[in-house]
Amino acid sequence: MDAFRNQILQGAQDTSGPDLGRQSCGRAFTDTEMALADAMMAIYGTGVSDPAGLAAELTKKGINAPMSGRSDWTADLLADELAAINADLDAAYQESGYGA
Repeated sequence: MDAFRNQILQGAQDTSGPDLGRQSCGRAFTDTEMALADAMMAIYGTGVSDPAGLAAELTKKGINAPMSGRSDWTADLLADELAAINADLDAAYQESGYGA
């Protein structure tokens, strides 16, 4: 075997690290982020997947936007909120590393 393969196998066998459910997150999700995610998954389950349709359904359900607190969703607000959440998660990961 080559050195790279040996290193990969050794890393796979190393169980000394913490058992983390979300290793790529630098922080836990907020309640409003989870509510948005749950609502989006429920909406996707009905067959709606376009941004305008998602926004309309989020508004109907009264889901609050995690970053702005708004509940009058538009496709642009959805894009802005998802980008802001992603940027915040990226910043938390840079600051704290993985393992929320």
